[in-house]
This record gives sequence, C-alpha cells and structure tokens, in this order.
Amino acid sequence: MSRSIPITLMLACACFLFTAYAEFPIPENPLWQPIVDEVYLQEVSNHITTGTPLTAVAVFEGTAYVGSSQGVSLVAGDALTPIDGIEFGSVSRLKVLKDALWAVASSGLWRYDGSTWNQATDMAVTDLCVYRDAVIFASGTTLYGIHDGEVAAMTGGKTAPILGVAAYAGTIYVHDGKRVGLLESGEITYDYIADWGVLERGCTIRDMMAYGSRLYFATDEGINLLRGMTWYQISGEDGLCYEDTTSLTAGFDRDLWIGTMRGAIRNVNDEYQYFGYTRWLPHDKVNAVACGDKVAYIATDGGLGIITYEPFTLAKKAAYYERWLDEWGMKRLGFIHSLFLVDGEWLREVSDNDVGYSSHYASAKSFEYAVTGSKEARTESVNMMKSMVWSEQITPLEGFPARSIYHVGEPTVKAMHGSGGLPAEWHATPDGEWEWKGDTSSDETDAHVYETTVFLNCVANEEERKWATEHLHRVVGHIVDNGFLLRDVDGEPTRWARWDPEYLQTPYGYYARGLNGMEAFNYVTTAYHFTGDPKFMTAKDQLLAWNYQADILRQKLTFHPGYFTHFDDRLAFYSYYPLVQYEKDPDLKTLWLRSLERSWEVKRISAVPWFNFIYGALTGNDAETDRAVDHLRDWPLDLRRYQYTNSHRDDLHTPDGYREYANRPRPLSPRETEPNRWDGDFLRLDGGYSTVIADPGGWLDAYWMGRYYGMITPPQTDDNSLTTVPKRGIQIGAKPYEGPARPKLYFEK
Repeated sequence: MSRSIPITLMLACACFLFTAYAEFPIPENPLWQPIVDEVYLQEVSNHITTGTPLTAVAVFEGTAYVGSSQGVSLVAGDALTPIDGIEFGSVSRLKVLKDALWAVASSGLWRYDGSTWNQATDMAVTDLCVYRDAVIFASGTTLYGIHDGEVAAMTGGKTAPILGVAAYAGTIYVHDGKRVGLLESGEITYDYIADWGVLERGCTIRDMMAYGSRLYFATDEGINLLRGMTWYQISGEDGLCYEDTTSLTAGFDRDLWIGTMRGAIRNVNDEYQYFGYTRWLPHDKVNAVACGDKVAYIATDGGLGIITYEPFTLAKKAAYYERWLDEWGMKRLGFIHSLFLVDGEWLREVSDNDVGYSSHYASAKSFEYAVTGSKEARTESVNMMKSMVWSEQITPLEGFPARSIYHVGEPTVKAMHGSGGLPAEWHATPDGEWEWKGDTSSDETDAHVYETTVFLNCVANEEERKWATEHLHRVVGHIVDNGFLLRDVDGEPTRWARWDPEYLQTPYGYYARGLNGMEAFNYVTTAYHFTGDPKFMTAKDQLLAWNYQADILRQKLTFHPGYFTHFDDRLAFYSYYPLVQYEKDPDLKTLWLRSLERSWEVKRISAVPWFNFIYGALTGNDAETDRAVDHLRDWPLDLRRYQYTNSHRDDLHTPDGYREYANRPRPLSPRETEPNRWDGDFLRLDGGYSTVIADPGGWLDAYWMGRYYGMITPPQTDDNSLTTVPKRGIQIGAKPYEGPARPKLYFEK
C-alpha cells in the first residue's frame, strides 16, 4: 500500500508551485492524504516460448533452470540452453536443497553441486525436502533419507503412494493427493493431524510447502492451510484470484507465489496480485514458479514467463513514459496518437478524436510546468495548445473545431468511421494539403474547455492568455450563437454536439440531458469567467429558463446497465473541474457539488486517479489517494494493450465499503487489464488488443495533477537513476512524421 505523509508536509510540497502562473486554488486543510513518492518495485515482463510444456523451474546460484519432457535446460538471456550429456528423461520437479540443485526425473533423482551432475538414485521419486539436515525423498509408499550419499528407507511401505513431502514444525508431513499425514514413530499416519477444522473435503492436493508458521497445500479448490493443528481454507472470498491451484513457492520479499490452471498469483502484504496470459505469461496453465533476486520465473505449458522487479518512483515512471512517447513515435504535429500494428509495421492512428485525446498530455505538460518550471514542459504545452487552436482555425466555420487533422498521403491508420454508425466526414482544405474530420462531438468541446482552462491557469503569459482566451471565446461562442449546438459545414447540427432542448427531448438525446446540460453550464460559466462577455451570462440565464439544472444532479446514469458508460464519466469530470471552480452562484454551486458527490460515489470503486484527484481538488475531501497512487504504480511499463481474461476468476466480489453498479462487481488493477485513456473501463473483465499501443497521456495528466495539488509528493530520493531514465536516441515504433509543419496561426502572422 502507498504511504501517506502529514498534511503540513503536503502543503509545503504544494507551495513549491510556480505561483506566478498557478491560479488553481489548492484546498486548505484537505481531508485527503498526500502520498509519498517512495521507491517501489515495478514489474517488467519477458517471455521465452517453447513447443513443449515446462514442468519445473528453480533458481540455483543466480541461474534459472527449467525442466520438461526433454530434460533440464538453463536460462541464458532470452533462450533456454539444454544440459547435454545427462539422460534425465522427463523432469517433474526442480528444488534447491542443501546448497545443491535437485532434479526429479523419470530416470531417478539427480543432484547438481554447481559443477557436476550425479544421480542420487534411480528410483521413481515424487518429492523431496530437508529434514534434520538430511535430504528426504518419497518414492512409492516409502520415505527415504540420503546420508553421506547413501540412501536408506525411513518408513515401511504400508500406506498409499506419497505424492508430496515437506518439513514443518520439526516433523515430516506428506500427502497422497487426498489426505495429509505425518511421520510418527517411524510410520506415516493420517489420523489426528488437526484438532480444529478439516481439509477441504473432496479436494485434490497438487503441491505442499512449509513456510514459517504455516503449511500450505495447493488444491483444485483453493489453498488449504495448516497452522499448528488448525485447518484454514483460502478461497476467492478471501481474495484468492483463482482457486484451481497447482503449485507453491516462496518469493523474494516475504511473498508467496501460487501457480494455477489459469495464471499465477502473488500474495504480498496480504494482497493477491494476478498475472495472466498474455501480458505476463506465454500460456495460462502454470506448472511451477521459482524466484531469484527480484525476479520470478513461471513455468507454463507454453514456455517461461519472467517477471523482473525494478526499483522505480512515480517520477521515474513519468520520465519513462515520456521516453516511450518519443521512441515509439507517438507525437505528431502537437497531437498524441495510439499506434496500430499493420502488416508488421507500427502506424500512428489519426483517430476519431485526436484533439480530445491529446488534451490529457497537453494538460499534463501544463501541470508539470506549474510544478517544476521546466522549459521543455512549457514549450510542449504551448505547442499543443496551438494545435488545439489550429483544429478550429483549419475549418471554414468560426468556432467550429475539427476532431482530427490528417496530412494527405502520410502513412497512418486514418479513422474511417463516423458518429453513431454514420460515415466519416473528412474535408479537404482549399490547398488540398490537409484534411480535417468533421461531425465534431461534445467530447472535443469538453476537451477544448478543459485543456484551455489548465493552460490559462498554469502556463499562459500575457500574450498567450490573449489568444487562448480568444480561442475559448470562439468555440463556446459558436455553440451559443447557434442555439447550443455545433453546426457543421452542411449547416446541420453534428450527431453528438447538441445541447439544445429540441435534441434533449428526442429519443437520441433524452438519456444525455443531465450530462449535456452540465456541459452547457460549464461552457458558458467558464467562458464568462475568462472573457467577461455578458452574452455568456445571458446564455446561462437561458439554460436556467430551460430548467437544465433539474437533471444535472443525476447526470451519472446507473439505473439501467446499458446506460453505464465510462467514456461519459470522463466528459463529466472534464466539466466538473472548471464548473465547480468558476461558479459564483451559491445555490448552483451547491447543486454542482451534490452532483459531483453522487457521481464520485459511483466512480470511486474504480480507483482511477484522474477522477480521484479532480474530486479531491474540488472538495478537499478524502479522495482515496492511496488507491489512486497504487493504480498509477500498477500501470505496466509496456503500453501494448495485450489481451486479458478475468471472467474466470473466483475473487469477483465487491470490496467492503463499495457498492456494485451495473453488474460491475469489482475494480481490476491495470496490471490485470490494460493501460488505456481515462474513458476506459477498469471494471471490464476481459478485453485487450495486442496490436494496439495506448498513449500514456492520461497517466501523465493524473500524475502531474496529483503533484500540483500535493496529493503526490516529489520523489523521496536524490538518486537520479530512481527519478529519471536515460535518453537512448532510438526509434522503435512508428516512423517520425515527415510531412509539412503546422501552418502559422492567425496570431503568429
């Protein structure tokens, strides 16, 4: 869990802002806890795929060894190197005991001391452990001990075949797949093992492991646990992600790794973390796990999953994502793009909503400048704000912004879909050099107001304030002058950018009356705040006359599962952020805050940090900053949107203190799903597209907003390697944009 710090230190951190430009008010004596940006361990994934299942794995003297039907191999870089010259046969277990690596194989039990492999016995061995400084193994119905290289029987052969053995509480415990017994007076007994509780009835035991005060059993119905002489069961209700377990191993940080038939589970600090196929593993079925120094090796039916843990801070992660954007070629003309894999080549997507999606990264750079004074951040913020202005200037209609801008002939994935199933509306500029996407929606308008507001508060100097304010005036003015809608080049309203009462009373628009009404109030309230033009106050009076405010309290739709959308949540919080701050009417502000509280109560289960931080910034209330920061830390470094499956899991219940809405039982970590913009669904159980790379603009927006308000502290280390990443000067993804630059804007000529 994230660590919090005293409010006084948080306020000191917040005061570090460059207050000459930072005008957003920071709540006094907030109830939310600032979270220390301390060093944490970040997962990094790698795969070695194989044509045959890997059945065993162990780490010996810093090297990982794997077992399969082909014998034993060692891990060398990104490949497996077979150990030649030994006829192992099939290998079922690898264990490190008494400074040696032991292999349980069809040809017998083998021992490796770091230089030589020797066969300890040719008997069929099932499992082994250390007991009283000797290696004990099970073969058939008998336990054997190895003393000075000699094998001797320890028990008679009157019981069922022994499948597992472990030393616990000074005793040898065994299992036969259904029962648990122990060695007593030279014999195996299955009677009177415990005084309280029972082993889960009917379960099949697949593995056992002693760990401190506990004896763990991996079964097909969860984890069974023996403590002293008391049985406990660990199931999905206790947080176990999947109950059909296969293997157990101790981790590197007092953690426990659990293999299952559908992925691997790490239990650390009483939290169960799920690692599934395809991001983390080359196959669902996990047969064994072994851990080295800050690394886990996971043997599956499709190869080896390798998860290394690297020390990071959130500051370093922000720097890492900045480098990712550059190396993967995700920036273009002041916009940020996702990437698509097409015929083996990564291409930028000129999407349905480039202007809107780019607003997160633009705002991130504005917040970053306000926090750090970075000249690079300021330059990027100004550049992206100019591209937003360009999106309006490129169209022939004053105040009408384009969705996206495309240079004719550039290699890209050009969005060819429109709104609501309509065809895409691409329009050429008079010179034929550019095309701009029309049928603009409320998404873009919300983004224009949000980004411009952040820019004006955090970055703009006197000259920049003039043209940024003029841009806001033009966009909102177009909406007001056209009767609260965006009117496209054909003279007709666009499909989604409508706030007029005629639309909001139709079947198409009735469901959106709360959200769209709030958007309209935000536009005119924010525009009036910055421009002072009385026409926006007149427009606000018109909204009040239409009684739009009556539907805003319940703008977040939840009462029919089909209405439960996450992209609309992003639009709502785009609007809450300026509206609550700039509303002067106390009665209206009360209504906006009530609406925010209702929406936040529905949204907070997801722990999506951008929403948490906006809520905390506007109210000063507890914003669950610990969960929000955990969410930021859980984002994978690899931004590919791998396919993921969670619908099979056994822990899909709503956490205490939260309520389930619209058949969404519990939030999932980005580690378990995918990175996406804040319009995504972190309650969605299955999804992902392995041929798509998400942009980290939303993550950076949330991080720097958290830093701005003091919800996240500066990194608590002076080690540059923990706060920055080196520039590598390499190109990995899409080729750099090679077309003409953005044309000069009207105020640049």
